[in-house]
Amino acid sequence: MIKLSHIEKTYEGSSGPVMALKGIDLEIKRGEIYGIIGLSGAGKSTLIRCINMLEKPTAGKVIVDGQDLTAMNDSQLRAARKNIGMIFQHFNLLSSATVYENIAFPLKLGGCSKEAIEKKVQPLLQLVGLNDKQHQYPAQLSGGQKQRVGIARALASDPKVLLCDEATSALDPQTTKAILELIKDINQKLQLTVVVITHEMQVIKEICDKVAVIEHGVIAEKGTVLEVFTNPQQPITKEFISVLISNELPSAFRGAEIYPTAVPGSHLLVRLTFIGDSADDPVIAGLIRGFDIEVSILFGNLDHIKLTPYGRMIIGISGEQPEIDKALEYLKSRDLRIEVIGYVTRHGHIAD
Repeated sequence: MIKLSHIEKTYEGSSGPVMALKGIDLEIKRGEIYGIIGLSGAGKSTLIRCINMLEKPTAGKVIVDGQDLTAMNDSQLRAARKNIGMIFQHFNLLSSATVYENIAFPLKLGGCSKEAIEKKVQPLLQLVGLNDKQHQYPAQLSGGQKQRVGIARALASDPKVLLCDEATSALDPQTTKAILELIKDINQKLQLTVVVITHEMQVIKEICDKVAVIEHGVIAEKGTVLEVFTNPQQPITKEFISVLISNELPSAFRGAEIYPTAVPGSHLLVRLTFIGDSADDPVIAGLIRGFDIEVSILFGNLDHIKLTPYGRMIIGISGEQPEIDKALEYLKSRDLRIEVIGYVTRHGHIAD
């Protein structure tokens, strides 16, 4: 549905040219919710504005639904943009217009009749849950309600693509969750292709199918959310994910020396990652029953990445080395990822 080929964008700064995008290649399939995450200044907002040609790339091609937008003149672009809706961080509503009038605005600009506008706006009000607010003005609405108006307005022209530029950044966590659920619902009901720009990994985790991590104008890493989330390769990706899942050791071991082999009084720390059906696998019970070792659960967390169960656990294993080695082989045979951290000592006793 969307194909970006070697997109470059250069701005003229006070001290010379500044490259905001440096050869971006990205392909987004029809019906996907694709997340693009990056820190402030990474180039993510410039990239999304290149998709609908609000920013014209310095080089490269933008192809949407088989059409090369970079080869179009202004009138062709205006027609093509009807297939691309956009919602913004700060809503961009007309303060002097009602909810109904804000949603109807692009239809009015397009020359639609009053009857056609009514026929289109009422179902959109229903879709975003604002039937009872249609005669109110933006100043009378909460942030979440304003964003719902922005979403309905973006859908008024029956787009095939919906671009979301930091659409939840100005909202509180509870409202953010509701708006993300709405975007996910719209994606499923209307079969829209959705591109989400954000700096929040929680947003990516909640609704996206795939993600690209952008840093300094280049794509640092991309893949399915599950792949990137559970096996990040680049430091910037690990930094984003650490906000949700810490890689730090439990506090009793933090800062302690980690040994490659056993030392007196040490415990072998192992980090386990469970994905999908393996999250229900009784691995710890199998360890305790099958081997002459002591197993302590030091940290555990179970969550979901979209609909896929995902869990992490840090365990401490103590006992004779041959039994520990057999236990590790058992873990490696299971449908999970294991990371042997090393042998660590601490003062006191690990609680079972």
